[in-house]
Amino acid sequence: MEHVRIDKWLWAARFFKTRALAKKAIEGGKVEYNGGRVKTSKSVEVGALIKVPQGWDTWEVEVLSVSDQRRGAPEARELYQETPRSLEHRQREAENRRLANRSVMAPRGRPDKKQRRSIQRFQRQRPDE
Repeated sequence: MEHVRIDKWLWAARFFKTRALAKKAIEGGKVEYNGGRVKTSKSVEVGALIKVPQGWDTWEVEVLSVSDQRRGAPEARELYQETPRSLEHRQREAENRRLANRSVMAPRGRPDKKQRRSIQRFQRQRPDE
């Protein structure tokens, strides 16, 4: 494969579900190619570093091979290798999110009639002016 557009490569590497989503992320400035912004038509080269947002995380990957065909996930993982720094950062952030979510208490259900009246009374109160 000589050259593949970055939006097509991101789609083939399964970072985005559609090429349209990949294009939108690139045009929005979310994707970095070798440390800078990139256009959708940029050709991907082996050895390039790409930063890709993925939900709460940002992946920093090195391109190992180029493909424009979307295949299964195990084959897609062979197109890139995540940098050790990125992997460590993602794991640390995931652990922080997990610990933060443990401290949040979920409501025990719907309020009963007495609690509902108390909530309504509280909402009707006017702040001191």
